[in-house]
Amino acid sequence: MDSRIEARIADKLRFLYGNTEALEPLKQIIAAHPIPPRAKTLDERDALVIVYGDHVLADDQPPLAALRAFAQEYLGELVSGIHILPFFPYTSDDGFSVVDYEAVNPSLGDWDMVRRLGSDFRLMFDLVLNHASVSSAWFQAFLRDEAPYRDYFVTASPDNDLSQVVRPRTHPLLTPFQTAAGTRYVWTTFSDDQADLNFANPALLLDMLRILLLYVRQGADFIRLDAVAYLWKEIGTPCIHLPQTHAVVQLMRDVLDAAAPWVVLITETNVPHAENLSYFGDGYNEAQMVYQFALPPLLLHTFYTGDARALSEWAASLQTPSDVTTFFNFTASHDGIGLRPATGLIPDSAVQTLMDTVQQRGGRISYKTNSDNTQSPYEMNITYFDALAVPGEPLARSVDRFMASQAIMLALAGMPGIYFSSLFGAANWQAGVEETGRARTINREKFNIEVLKIALNDPQTRQGRVFRRYRDLLAARRSHSGFHPGSPQRVLNLHPAVFALERGPLLALHNVSNTMVQIDLAAGHWQDLITNVTHRQQIALKPYQATWLVPGGRT
Repeated sequence: MDSRIEARIADKLRFLYGNTEALEPLKQIIAAHPIPPRAKTLDERDALVIVYGDHVLADDQPPLAALRAFAQEYLGELVSGIHILPFFPYTSDDGFSVVDYEAVNPSLGDWDMVRRLGSDFRLMFDLVLNHASVSSAWFQAFLRDEAPYRDYFVTASPDNDLSQVVRPRTHPLLTPFQTAAGTRYVWTTFSDDQADLNFANPALLLDMLRILLLYVRQGADFIRLDAVAYLWKEIGTPCIHLPQTHAVVQLMRDVLDAAAPWVVLITETNVPHAENLSYFGDGYNEAQMVYQFALPPLLLHTFYTGDARALSEWAASLQTPSDVTTFFNFTASHDGIGLRPATGLIPDSAVQTLMDTVQQRGGRISYKTNSDNTQSPYEMNITYFDALAVPGEPLARSVDRFMASQAIMLALAGMPGIYFSSLFGAANWQAGVEETGRARTINREKFNIEVLKIALNDPQTRQGRVFRRYRDLLAARRSHSGFHPGSPQRVLNLHPAVFALERGPLLALHNVSNTMVQIDLAAGHWQDLITNVTHRQQIALKPYQATWLVPGGRT
């Protein structure tokens, strides 16, 4: 191990534990399984599809094999990578209550199938590091009061003052369990099936770092740190974004710098924008990417009002602390559309309009408990297509509006993440919500591969229309270096209804309104990368039209 990296790791261990006793075991973990080097670059061709391991189902092959077959046929020329949502044995939360971090859920396939997918695409894995299933071997050993597992989970007394703790859910924070040592109250941030892991125990930290490197050996080029903001608990604090949490993320970065420096850490922190940015650290010592959680609600507000000014003001403020950090841009995910990230970016009245409109379009609202025991909205649960589709309007108009929202996401500086269902404009899965009783199920429908192919191949269906438009956008994005994550970005205020970006020599224009808007262009010829149409002097943007213009032609 490089002596400078070793010194950084030692500093983090002293800060967290007051000693460096975990250093030698950690060095052994790193040295035990050397990892062959892989490419360490990101460019305009990089985009990830976010997908469950069983998002596509076939009668004659395991889901992970079906996913690879589908991705090879439909995605191979469009995206560079796939984020497989947790594919481990689990008990709840559609994979995020992990029973065994080191195994592939046999109902999905096996590690060989994961590696084969990785031979075609760069892969992102989830490190579900805040909590584990209460059915896991670790927690069962905790119940038996066995060392070292008796200290692998966070416990507290119900008499402790936990009023400052920031909550993302409404259920009780502590859950009582009968153990061999008596009743213990376990910290359960997300559900009573998900017991929070105790990173104040260095043995637990070492186990999670070992698992981190296992994922890299199995082909992960990106590691998503799930719910990382809540990682460290300290009574009398909000227990979110604590200095120790940042130190753990920085330690993971150090370990990867030592063992696999090409791997990208990405933090999943569904919090207000300024808090989210803190996980970049100084630009070199923490996550290389953070989720752009403010974008999904801001885009909805933009299209609901037909006014791009709030989005433009926010985008103009975006910057990363170094040339090795960037944003992970997305509009939809397996979760809902977070409301906390919109705090301070749009008025409270506009947030209420968002919620009202989403509910009118078949969506649901999920809540969290505040420190005063009141409840407030946490996220909106709806597919992104249905959030933007006005009931009763022609399908073509709904598709235009949705694709304009996706074009904005793809044009922004950073790397795009596209939720699988958004590729073809999936509708709200109301039957799934009724079946599970969970609002988030509304955008977690799984699809038969043959039925989906038929819909995608038909240009008259919603799925076929959206997928063709998405295919054109992704092909255009891959064709121009202006969309490189490191390409400069400048927001232009050309018209209140137009979100306009300069990405190097490229001019990206997006009409967010239902009226035509005329925009003056600089002298010369401008070619639209999306349609290949050439414009001079002016362009009349149709309602919800997106156009990506380059002077003269592609470069």
